[in-house]
Parts: sequence; structure tokens; C-alpha cells
Amino acid sequence: MFFKKKASFLGLDIGSSSIKLVELKLNKKNYELINFGSVPIPSETIVDGAILASSTVVDGISNLISSLKIKTKDVVTSVSGHSVIVKKIVLPTTTSQELANSIQWEAEQYIPFDISDVYIDFQILGPSKEDPDLMDVMLVAAKIELVNDYVAAIKDAGLNPVIVDVDCFAIQNAFEYNYGILPDEIVALVNIGANVMNINILRDGISSFTRDIAIGGKQITEELQKQLNIDFETAEAAKVGMSVEGIQKEEVGEVVKNAVVSISTEIQRSLDFFSASAGHQEITKVYLFGGCVKVHEIVLSLEEKLNIPVEIVNSFNRIEVNPKNFDPQYLAENSAIAGVSVGLALRVGD
Repeated sequence: MFFKKKASFLGLDIGSSSIKLVELKLNKKNYELINFGSVPIPSETIVDGAILASSTVVDGISNLISSLKIKTKDVVTSVSGHSVIVKKIVLPTTTSQELANSIQWEAEQYIPFDISDVYIDFQILGPSKEDPDLMDVMLVAAKIELVNDYVAAIKDAGLNPVIVDVDCFAIQNAFEYNYGILPDEIVALVNIGANVMNINILRDGISSFTRDIAIGGKQITEELQKQLNIDFETAEAAKVGMSVEGIQKEEVGEVVKNAVVSISTEIQRSLDFFSASAGHQEITKVYLFGGCVKVHEIVLSLEEKLNIPVEIVNSFNRIEVNPKNFDPQYLAENSAIAGVSVGLALRVGD
């Protein structure tokens, strides 16, 4: 979950449509971008966070390492989906060591899996605001099989996985480094990938609500395929505003506009649920990550539904970038996509 920064690692985001890799170097007090790249992977390689075609993932990682000429071996990666549970719980105040000894028993009450089938981690957040004799704890559990599959693929690609994190905490790490902790504000970090959307709501810089939803940009692509009778690659291009021979942009725009409604509605439901359960505290702003931000209609739809500001995140906002080594336009176009991998590269740990 949360780790101290003391050296640089590779951040490897193994997504359902592409693999992203970021290498950062610590220069005095600031991080410098050394490498950034991505490689697409075929549909159905990863479904709901689970690796179904390991050799394809291994080849993708190996190609990235080779093309970017990366020599660093230590890497941080992350998981998400239905096999990952993140839950904020309230427990009697105790020490971290005492909780470590009892967390297996505590976790059984909150995790819908056999406790022997999961890895468990926790972070004590501090005293409960409702009762000083209690404390808030962030509990994380991930199925052993899921984590082991990621670890095996990374090792087969010649790298050394040192930390396995969770997507929603990776985007939080990237956000906090690039934008700082916003005291007295409630903000929603939303990472919209191809198949999975991660939501992490921060209150005073602390994660208060997380949710992974099996919905994403692929749903828009499939709707374009169905409505306009085009193949997957053509639909992907049309989705992000590229011209498609024989199809009017107005036609594409109408299909996309209707398709993004279901995504923005799911986000609205999650934010409304948090607000109701948190005593109707209002979220002040939404920050967007993920490849789906290239679909212009997403931002418009969200602002219309939520009636609050929506901003696309720049994951390199406070990271030093040498313009001689990176195309500024390329980084600008892909900064939101790099969120998870940047957050992972920043999460340098024990």
C-alpha cells in the first residue's frame, strides 16, 4: 500500500489494452523522467484484471524493456478488478505490530474470499473522528493466484518485482506528488481504462472511498462497431476523433455521446453513494486519468451530470522532463494515461 520514497524503480502498469512503463530518477529533491513508453496488447489478454495470455504479456514487457534500452531490473506493478478488495474499516486503537498479528482474523469479517486464498495488507490511517478510542484502517486484499500471475509474468520478462500495489493507490500517489495534498477538500480521482474504471475519493488527502467498476473505453468502441458496422481498429480511431473514410464525424459523435452516458452515470452513482454515506459532504472536483480521457465527450458528459469541475490530470506536472529527450506533445497527449505507471515509479519502498 503506502511506502517511503528512498530510491527509484520502474513503474509497470499492465493494463487490459496496453502495457505502460515509466522510469524515474531522483535528482536531489525532484524526480526526473528517464523513460516512458507503452505497447498495445490484444483484446482478451487481460480480463477483469486477470492475465489470460501470459506469453503475450511477457512479450509486451520484453519489447518495452528492449525498445527503451532499460537496464534497471527492480519494478513496481499493481493489480485491480474483482479479485482485489480495498476497504476502509474502523477498529479498536492498537499498535501496528499488534494489528499485524490479528489482521487475518479481522479481515475475515470484511473479505468475501477464503482468507487462505488472499494476500492481505493494511495501513493505519489514524484516530477515528467519531470515537478517539477507535482508529481508521485501510484494508487491502488480493487473490494470491492473481498476484502470483503478475509476478510470474514480470519475472519471465527478466525483471524483479519488488512491490505489488493497487491501481487506485497508484493514481493517488501520482496525484499527490504532482498536485499536492488538498486540505479541507474532497476530490475524486477517476482512472478510466479500457475495461476497468478505478475510483478513489480523497478527503483531506486521505483515501475515504474506493471502487473498481468493470466498465471503460472498450464499451464505447464496441458500440461504435455495432452502430456503424466497422471493425475494432477503425472504431478505436473514430472514438478519439480521427477521421474514418465513409463515416461522418457527426455520426461518430452521436454514438460516442450516447455511449459515454453509462460511464458518467456509474461515476455519478459512486460519488452520490459516497456523499450520502459521508453525511452528504460534497465533492469539489473530479480529476481524470486513463486512456478514455482522449474521448472528448467524457469530460463534457461528466461536467453536465455532476455539475462540478472536471480536470484531466497531467501525470508529469511536477516531474522534471528534458525536452531534448521527450516530445512535449507526446507527453501532453499521454500524461493522463501514464498516471498509474508514474504513481508506481514514485512508490519507492522497503
